[in-house]
Amino acid sequence: MTRCAITNRKIVSSEEQAARRALLDLARWWAHAGIDYLQLREKDLEAAEMVSLARRILTELAGSRTKLLINGRLDVALATGAHGVHLTSREGELTPAQVRSIFPEAIVSVSCHTIDDVRHSLDADFLLFGPVFEKSVTGERVAEGSGLELLHQACLAAGQVPVLALGGITADNTNACLEAGASGIAGIRLFL
Repeated sequence: MTRCAITNRKIVSSEEQAARRALLDLARWWAHAGIDYLQLREKDLEAAEMVSLARRILTELAGSRTKLLINGRLDVALATGAHGVHLTSREGELTPAQVRSIFPEAIVSVSCHTIDDVRHSLDADFLLFGPVFEKSVTGERVAEGSGLELLHQACLAAGQVPVLALGGITADNTNACLEAGASGIAGIRLFL
């Protein structure tokens, strides 16, 4: 089973320096735990801050099998020597082919929310599909889940491209995702 931990330093700590230190601690722990991919998803950081944080995370991952993917920032991935990038399937965004024309050895993952998204992203190394289950933050619903049946259809549409279930994934529903055809799981809170 493939596991992808996605960062969000703001849920770790509200104080910026403490949050960054906590992310480094988490990166070390995830590497030790054998997490396959760590997706650095800190959308509010400027490029220089992302580069600095990514380099520090790469130091924590050194010698492990955990690969660092930079969310939506090919420039940061190239500047830091990260293992690849994570893209969205939105129209007008970078595609896996465009990334590989500049960074041929990049691992490329893509977030998908519909079967059409899956069909348009089959040149990725793997896909994140979701939200599978309803997502809530502090009791407030932020996204309705698409369900296990749509996850199953996404896995069929993906063919040989691995699909990781995303959105509301817990230890209790992981097996259901795998039974629906997912190759693994991904999440922000899941691996905390």
